[in-house]
Amino acid sequence: MYISDTIRYVGVDDHEIDLFEGQYSVPKGMTYNSYVILDEKIAVMDTVDIRFAHQWLDNLVAELNGKQPDYLIVQHMEPDHSANIANFLSVYPNTSVVANSKTFVMIDQFFGPDMVKNKLCVENGESLKLGKHELTFVFAPMVHWPEVMVTYDSADKVLFSADGFGKFGASDANEPWDDEARRYYIGIVGKYGAQVQALLKTAATLDIKQICPLHGPMLTDNLGHYLSKYDLWSSYTPEDEGIMIAYTSVYGNTRKAVEFLAAKIREAGCPKLVVYDLSRTDMSLAVAEAFRYGKLVLATTTYNADVFPFMREFVEHLTERGFKNRTVAVIENGSWAPQATKVIKNMLEKSKNISYTDAIVTIKSAMNGETKDALEQMARELCREYVALSTTSAIKNDMTALYRIGYGLYVVTSNDGKRDNGLIVNTVTQVSDSPNYIAVNINKENYSYHVIKQTGIMNVNCLSIDAPFSIFEKFGFQSGRVVDKFADQEAIRSDNGLRIMPKYINATFSLKVEQIVDLGTHGMFICSVTEARVLNDKETMTYSYYFSNVKPKPQTDGKKGWVCKICGYVHESEDLPDDFICPLCKHGASDFERIT
Repeated sequence: MYISDTIRYVGVDDHEIDLFEGQYSVPKGMTYNSYVILDEKIAVMDTVDIRFAHQWLDNLVAELNGKQPDYLIVQHMEPDHSANIANFLSVYPNTSVVANSKTFVMIDQFFGPDMVKNKLCVENGESLKLGKHELTFVFAPMVHWPEVMVTYDSADKVLFSADGFGKFGASDANEPWDDEARRYYIGIVGKYGAQVQALLKTAATLDIKQICPLHGPMLTDNLGHYLSKYDLWSSYTPEDEGIMIAYTSVYGNTRKAVEFLAAKIREAGCPKLVVYDLSRTDMSLAVAEAFRYGKLVLATTTYNADVFPFMREFVEHLTERGFKNRTVAVIENGSWAPQATKVIKNMLEKSKNISYTDAIVTIKSAMNGETKDALEQMARELCREYVALSTTSAIKNDMTALYRIGYGLYVVTSNDGKRDNGLIVNTVTQVSDSPNYIAVNINKENYSYHVIKQTGIMNVNCLSIDAPFSIFEKFGFQSGRVVDKFADQEAIRSDNGLRIMPKYINATFSLKVEQIVDLGTHGMFICSVTEARVLNDKETMTYSYYFSNVKPKPQTDGKKGWVCKICGYVHESEDLPDDFICPLCKHGASDFERIT
């Protein structure tokens, strides 16, 4: 298999394995990937599982065609990738092993000291020239072992990503990448989101045309899709809108309650609902699905003054992998002393930013009228946002939406007749309540100002405190004149035809411009309210919350000059002109402060 004219695939398929790492079911097998780079100097990238030593060495001989390899590069020491180091060196004893210091310690542990005679110990960021190809080694500790490094080839623009971007399944597995890559990532790497985020930041600085992982297919097309999935998974951001119900049931009564709740959720218009019986579902699939959706319902029986064993195992898997940023609802069943809710909440204390529904359902043996009412309340609460975003079932005159206005941050959406646009504003004020009039201040330099002045309509979306920094980057640091800020997003619209943000908001309202007041650099739009919806009870994002909890700390170490308080851009200069405009967020000099 050709990766390029000078990079060849020499890996193997494993159709014999049933459990990967002794716990993950892999009905479609696994790949153990290895590569060889043919240049003035020849480098082999990693080995394979010990059971495939002969097949791998045969593949290697065929591609080398009588040549001798100069380097064996060891990126990761798990035995499914490193087990054949000794076999390789017995065939090619003059080859130098390229690795970092932590890797060489592990090689000694696995194979005994002094097995490797020719060592090339590399540092983070160090490069190795093969001829045309120059390899740069980037350390990726705890992705997902401490010695891991990835390798970038600047000639063919290939990232050899170690276990990153891998998936379950042999090369002939005919299945979407997302599902098995998600199960692989959450199960194996999921705990180390911060480390993956650090690696993604480094990857963003590289010109990557192809990703070659140690498991799964080589990735060549639509690399942005794979990178975006890893960004979501490693930032613990819900991937899809929807609800997952995970349950255990001994005699069927808890299952009946789940079925009743699921029916009510479907009636309310939930975009996606999945239900898993933890006693019968592959646990790694259930865990991956819990990370996929933003809302999770846990339904279980009290069992030996605890919770049913499969539910305990499930929750432990979640907390071990850093489960956070989710809404959780609990249904407990117990004939005399139900306490599953208490146990589950205690277990989830380790998880950050978990919000619970007000509705907690307690079943005493079997459902009755009271528990059905409680389940309906839970369904309404879980689906409140979905109802509010619905064209047909939303309450569109809920003026309590205006209570969400404060000194907060908002996404104002508009449309220029060709495409949708949006920008971040921080000045939205209710100026009258009979009738309801809203004032919105927008800088005249912003494209949205000119669009709204022409069309006379806008939507104001009240950002909630769960909004990530990426929202501010998208809507605050780039211009709608040249960028489609809603590209690849599902279109949800109010009755005026403008966009409603699909998530990270607690309310939205549609405005009709009645008057424009010229304020010099800004224009104030005085507007009447034509529609108002409330999505949830999350707190509104304030300016102070944004600065304290959302905006990344600027990288100013060792730098002199000025830093933008809005986006963190650093301007390295002794003086800052009065008319200076931040190239990222377009804020002026007044929003800069000197680096001290």
